[in-house]
Amino acid sequence: MKKILVPLLMTVLCLSLVACNASEPAQSEGSTSIPAASQNTENTSPLETTQNKETTTTSEMEENENHLSESEAEQSNQTSEPNPTQSPSTPATEPSGSKPSTENESNVLVAYFSWADNAVLDDNVDAVSSPSVIVPGNVQQLAGWVQEETGGDLFSIQVAEPYPSDWDECLDRANEERGSDARPTLTGQVENLDQYDTVFLGYPNWWYGVPMALLTFLEENDLSGKEVYLFCSHGTGGLARSVQIIAEAAPDAIISENIFDCYEEEASTAQADIQSWVSELGY
Repeated sequence: MKKILVPLLMTVLCLSLVACNASEPAQSEGSTSIPAASQNTENTSPLETTQNKETTTTSEMEENENHLSESEAEQSNQTSEPNPTQSPSTPATEPSGSKPSTENESNVLVAYFSWADNAVLDDNVDAVSSPSVIVPGNVQQLAGWVQEETGGDLFSIQVAEPYPSDWDECLDRANEERGSDARPTLTGQVENLDQYDTVFLGYPNWWYGVPMALLTFLEENDLSGKEVYLFCSHGTGGLARSVQIIAEAAPDAIISENIFDCYEEEASTAQADIQSWVSELGY
């Protein structure tokens, strides 16, 4: 009996083991079906995301193009609209030359008295004893350098009756005029004196003062309220009373105390000095 039961039990046990082995692959296949679905989901998700992004990008581009089209349309409308403050037939600016130009007008006058401009040279004039009568004279040179630095208008004060070209004879006549308080007649006058607000006034020192023709000029030309700068060529007497005499003749002029003066022997080489003086004055 035992011989029969043992083989039966072994057979049942083997069948049970076979049945268990057959059931495990089925469970394994079932368990892998879920990851397969997950893999499908992961594979299709990036494509769908890319398509969504492309759709969004296309939409944004269309919106940008619409925005640009609207901006260009607005600019076109603004350009085509006429300026309400300007008539279409009226130019935006006036044509050049429609008004007189004042660019060449100067507000600086350089007036001077020079013996060289007020004498008739004799044939035998001595250039050594009377150098300042030879053109250009001392004050005439100084005035020219002032004009170069300032860009002002030159005016030579000239008498109707010229002085002698001999120095001693000239001094004699100048002394007679001073003694009689004469006012020599002048040949010309300044035009448009009102346009000048600054006057540079040059002169030589004659008899510790000024040539009387300079006083004629000051009395005929009102320098009231104008800035006046003096420059003088002189001998050993220096400025002497010349500044005081000019101030008395033009009491309402604003005469600067900054005065340029030089010895007559040094006038011909004083260009750098006098132009430096003018520059220091702000010109």
